[in-house]
Amino acid sequence: MAWVYILRNPVTDRYYVGSTVNLERRLRQHRSGNTRTSLILGTKELVYKEEYVTVEEARAREKKIKSYKSRVYIKKLINGPVAEPR
Repeated sequence: MAWVYILRNPVTDRYYVGSTVNLERRLRQHRSGNTRTSLILGTKELVYKEEYVTVEEARAREKKIKSYKSRVYIKKLINGPVAEPR
């Protein structure tokens, strides 16, 4: 299994979109400060996740979410089903 996930810093309201084959391990890495993102994002919480069969599918979805470059889209995605932007 593979995952796409979104982390949020509640203080700055910044988001991070990532993908991994081991979500729990990756979250531990973020929380322990062992990633570049942890230094930039600071305190973070898992606010969204999607499960995929392959890492290729998860990475494609991560890339698609990042391509929207829209906080509005990410907030809608977190809050429930959302139509893909055109």
